[in-house]
Amino acid sequence: MEPHFRQNISKEEVMQLPLGRYEGSITCIESRRDLRQALPEIARQKVLGFDTETRPSFRKGHTNPLALVQLATAERAWLIRLNRLGYHEALWRLLADDRILKVGIGLQDDLRKLQEIHPLVPGGFVELQEMVREYGIEDASLVKITAQVLGFRVSKSQQLSNWEAEKLSEKQQVYAATDAWVCYEIYHTLKHDRR
Repeated sequence: MEPHFRQNISKEEVMQLPLGRYEGSITCIESRRDLRQALPEIARQKVLGFDTETRPSFRKGHTNPLALVQLATAERAWLIRLNRLGYHEALWRLLADDRILKVGIGLQDDLRKLQEIHPLVPGGFVELQEMVREYGIEDASLVKITAQVLGFRVSKSQQLSNWEAEKLSEKQQVYAATDAWVCYEIYHTLKHDRR
């Protein structure tokens, strides 16, 4: 198969691309009741974009626990506030279900942080960094893979914001949803290209 994606892209080239962001519906899940209501719809999906966020620590050697799990499709994103909910058996079952693909970038750290909350045998996770190598793409960051596969850039301006805030701002919600959604879109674009 002859890949038609470029191997690399420079930061300068990325900055010239239009800015893309998630435009679909965002559900912020703050309570166990919210999660119980959302899980049936989430579990009906065959593919979900996946990402997590953690409140940054500015102390050397100190890391904070996972604050947020993001799941997204083209039309819906769910932001699950683990700093409020903690372990939830039904969510862990979904994360272990290999019939539902959860696609993301840099999954090893995300999965390790989930396991710090409660043991998890992850199922159905697809690492996009490995997948893009089959297409000759060498860049491994979310920003560069998005630029090369989807042709737009994503903002990282909210990355170091407080993900344990009392209320997530609209900017934080869009940022978090965008990171999971682009994983969903990258996966589908690559699968479509393979046909």
